[in-house]
Amino acid sequence: MPSTFVIAQGGGPTAVINQTMAGAVLEIRRRHPKARVLGSRHGVRGIRDGDYVDLTDIVEEQLLRIAATPGAALGSTRDKPDAAYCDLVLEGLKKADAQAFIYIGGNDTAGTQQILTEAARGSMAFVHAPKTIDNDLEENDHTPGFISAAEFVAGAFLSVDLDFRALPGIYVGIVMGRHAGFLTAAAAAWRDEDTDGPHLIYVPERAFSVPRFIDEVKETLARHRRCVVAVSEGVSTADGKALVESIVPADKLERDAHGNIKLSGSDLSRAFENALAEGLPGKRARVDALGYMPRGYIGAVNAVDAQEAFDAGVFAIDAADKGGGSVALKYEGGKTVLKLVPLANVAGKTRHMPDDYMLPDINHVSEKGMDYFRRLVPGRFKIGRPFV
Repeated sequence: MPSTFVIAQGGGPTAVINQTMAGAVLEIRRRHPKARVLGSRHGVRGIRDGDYVDLTDIVEEQLLRIAATPGAALGSTRDKPDAAYCDLVLEGLKKADAQAFIYIGGNDTAGTQQILTEAARGSMAFVHAPKTIDNDLEENDHTPGFISAAEFVAGAFLSVDLDFRALPGIYVGIVMGRHAGFLTAAAAAWRDEDTDGPHLIYVPERAFSVPRFIDEVKETLARHRRCVVAVSEGVSTADGKALVESIVPADKLERDAHGNIKLSGSDLSRAFENALAEGLPGKRARVDALGYMPRGYIGAVNAVDAQEAFDAGVFAIDAADKGGGSVALKYEGGKTVLKLVPLANVAGKTRHMPDDYMLPDINHVSEKGMDYFRRLVPGRFKIGRPFV
């Protein structure tokens, strides 16, 4: 029986995660033309349950159409396997006669691959292919999925700022990001002038204070007659607790399968609405949670992001042939390059946005931070300057 490669997708879907799957499948065909390629439905759960789709002979044209489609085509999972769960996954891989397992995902996915690597003791290769709109993987300059999501966020806040120039008021947009503020800070990428929104940016790396928030909104309104705010769902108070924890009773907090507190949603939006109503009574204000929209919006699939995601899939097969590890996107010599790094360098770790990407005395992106975001998300539109 020919050897088998298993591919799975984990965590939140993105606009380009299927590019990585397609890149891996096509590279397997090139390097190992007699190998089977199995796609595990819903991540490691499919391996545990023997639930696969055979990708070996899927027509290339169809595969490339799937690659260009947002969302995880194989289905995803939030399962965070412990050692016992990983034993079942390893047994499933052995039943499939797997030579290698390529798992596309974030730091929890890398953590699963690390556990499996240690349990397998060299019997097969485990590769982590990067994916996350949070951009929070160690060893990476940026991650597949982030650029497309950041372009959505940058465009959304440019559009909102134009809206609030016409009808002045306060706008708060809540952006995904539990521990890292990259995606929220990307809201500033398409600002041309200091008067442009977002005027205030709050990220998890900085302690959040409601009184300071109200004061800064007041100051911004005095200068611009409007205030556009980008805030990460994971902002925390000085005691280290997520803001939503200080709002919702402990017994009412919702958690996911990983034990993470549900951050975005009506509770957090209501907290900002209440804070604005109390601190700035009578002012026109709107609070929106962007929610899942940025991570897989079909209208903002960035071509560079798509190509890098595809290339990461191709590189993952080279990594498998070399024994496994984590694929990392580095920025060297003015371009993105792919490198193989140890799983232990990525697994279960969180890369935070560097402190010098934010200004020291105000909640906004620094020039160094702007250079980073504009490199990845250059402005695509030249707007006419409003008269107001």
